[in-house]
Amino acid sequence: MGLSFDEARHLLSRAGFGGTPDEIRSLMTSDRQGAVTHLLTMPGNKAVTPPPAWIHRLPPLPKLRKVWTDRERKAFHEQLKMQGHELKAWWYRELVTTRHPLLERMTLFWHNHFTSSLHKVRWPAFLYQQNVLLRLYALGSFRTLLQAIAKNPAMLLYLDTQTNRREHPNENFARELFELFTLGEGHYTEEDIKQAARAFTGWHLDHQTGAFRIDLRHHDDGPKQVFGKQGHFEGDDILSLTLEQPQLARYLVGKLWREFVSDQPDPVTVGRLADSFRRKNYEVAEVLKELFLTAEFWAPENRGVLIKSPVELIVGTTRLFNLPLDEATPHIAYGRRLGQDLFDPPNVKGWPGGLRWITTSTLLDRTQLLQRAIRGHETGHPHGMVGMTQAQGVTWLATEPLDVVQATLLPLAPVQPLTAGQERGQAVHHCVVDPVYQLK
Repeated sequence: MGLSFDEARHLLSRAGFGGTPDEIRSLMTSDRQGAVTHLLTMPGNKAVTPPPAWIHRLPPLPKLRKVWTDRERKAFHEQLKMQGHELKAWWYRELVTTRHPLLERMTLFWHNHFTSSLHKVRWPAFLYQQNVLLRLYALGSFRTLLQAIAKNPAMLLYLDTQTNRREHPNENFARELFELFTLGEGHYTEEDIKQAARAFTGWHLDHQTGAFRIDLRHHDDGPKQVFGKQGHFEGDDILSLTLEQPQLARYLVGKLWREFVSDQPDPVTVGRLADSFRRKNYEVAEVLKELFLTAEFWAPENRGVLIKSPVELIVGTTRLFNLPLDEATPHIAYGRRLGQDLFDPPNVKGWPGGLRWITTSTLLDRTQLLQRAIRGHETGHPHGMVGMTQAQGVTWLATEPLDVVQATLLPLAPVQPLTAGQERGQAVHHCVVDPVYQLK
């Protein structure tokens, strides 16, 4: 039995950035399993948007920077600022134009899980490389992703692994590895952190090549005890020991649940999915498939209960109405104002999300963003969104019955119902500025 219109819309909203009536109807030819499988098996795990020209450049060596003049240092900082802007614009273009929305949604998810920031890392090319890595394994093996991200240049700099030496162990990476990346608070001891930090000593970024290397001069090869096991552990051993902990699967499934289902994970279903996740060697696509096929994912009471993140709101609106993306600066500016500045999360915990997306200030900014989109202020179209989208070849706003337009735009009935005989442009405006439009 095929999906209903509301079911197909729900899946596209949660596993992507929403869909037009035609995209929704194309999914209605499949049942739940077929539709979920289709979204998870779309080809490709690489961005198609051409990247900036500087992605392979290495940062200038510290010994060179020491002898720079003030003018050279200022020019360098301006270059970093410009490249950071270009990096954000590149990802917004990929988010808006991707043919694999679920891949980008999961890349965004991992970006907020394995956090790194331009503010701390400083070198945009390293953040680009990390983004490529997150996308490569976004729907693949979490085991492989964890092992790769631990040696990623941006991560080495962001969590100070670069300064982790036998003489003075730095615990930052070990702490966040357990607390934020794999297990969650309360499932390790302070001594586990101290011992694990010793295992990661000597993990450095080679400034000459931009590659990971282990500096044996600074590595502590002595015996260590972590999670009750003892040995001459190295960093890779700690990652393997962590992957053996049953809590890891429960922690990750809980995060995926809050991302895609509701703010209140069901412990029984989470436990079942976590057991399966471990058995299937931490394959992300496999656990997502099971998650998307749970009764809870499709339950009516879980429709419209999650708040769109700023990036989801901006990207989804841009995609849905085919708004122009000649210049991504407005997207970057609104993302920052709404509280989600790509490549610059607030701290190692990332963006908290949920109700914390909404404040008095961001609610006003969200409304302003949608008002601008509706009226076509960014393009100056005299007939607002309906006329603007018709001119751009998006006719569904003008041709679909109003009940279909409403069902496409909103996951639930609007706070203020449409009135009989309402002019079409007013009806579209009514739906987009309704608070329900910001839910998924």
